[in-house]
Amino acid sequence: MIVNMSDSATEEQIEHVIQRIREAGFQPHITRGTERTIVAAVGSGGRRHEIEALSVAPGVDNVVAIAQPFKLVSRQTRPQPSVVDVAGVKIGGEEVVVIAGPCSVESREQLLETAQAVKRAGASMLRGGAYKPRTSPYEFQGLGVEALKILREARELTGLPVVTEVMSTEDVDLICEYADILQVGARNMQNFALLRRLATANKPILLKRGPSALVKEWLLAAEYLLSGGNSQVVLCERGIKTFETATRNTIDLAAIALAKELSHLPVIADPSHGTGKQSLIGAISRAAIAVGADGIIVEVHPCPERALSDGPQSLDIPQFERVMRGLSAPLRPVLAPTLHLARA
Repeated sequence: MIVNMSDSATEEQIEHVIQRIREAGFQPHITRGTERTIVAAVGSGGRRHEIEALSVAPGVDNVVAIAQPFKLVSRQTRPQPSVVDVAGVKIGGEEVVVIAGPCSVESREQLLETAQAVKRAGASMLRGGAYKPRTSPYEFQGLGVEALKILREARELTGLPVVTEVMSTEDVDLICEYADILQVGARNMQNFALLRRLATANKPILLKRGPSALVKEWLLAAEYLLSGGNSQVVLCERGIKTFETATRNTIDLAAIALAKELSHLPVIADPSHGTGKQSLIGAISRAAIAVGADGIIVEVHPCPERALSDGPQSLDIPQFERVMRGLSAPLRPVLAPTLHLARA
């Protein structure tokens, strides 16, 4: 349930509502807007009728039910878009954020060359995998702690905040020492033990959509993070599995627009995984931004043909520079069709 306070509600009245929500067996979550305060009553097993009765409490405008199973993620709870600050880079603000770097950190030379190149081209953040979840146990699994140290060196060299993937609860504390935002990969979107642990981490989280996940399931995964205390969450659409075989995945542009409509969390797109093709990344990046994405995350490698993982979908440096120039150009306007009405 949501308790909408009136614009003239006093702090004493707001505190009274918060206390009554706790007494009814729910957890209060407060959103203070420029005009009014919203208090959400979240949880299960509480006494719903006591929350409904707050409609007559002093300072309360109305009490409404939250329409979606995800409560804290919903725009009903927080009508204004959230902005996630990652070491000074604001995701969800006025600027489009571009996160770029290799799928895997393979060597110091490879990462530092890439980091400096994407920085020059205008990237906002640096990505790089230290621990890699691979379908086959015989494929490159990442350099682990060595890669984290190289990522930290690249951040010191370029000033770019670092995003890298966390795969297990045991690695959370270690990766928090090196990364500015922790990525939950598509395979781990419903790793609930990991989500609960990350909910207590003092770091922003980049939550990728699972390859077969519904939008509702994606947002409910984010709910685990917010309900556990971490409100610094960025959603990432990275493509889903369909019957199509011409691309690695099918990037769901409608899901980006829908997530922005249902949730206050910022949303970015991953055209690298979403297509698996270098040639499509520029067009899909522009399309994602056109439907409302707050940024993109793309894979860049100095020599994709030598990449130890995801070479076919990695841009080389000149290709990335062209994608960045395309993003800085104005999007082609959508022309409304002209209707020719027959004369009577």
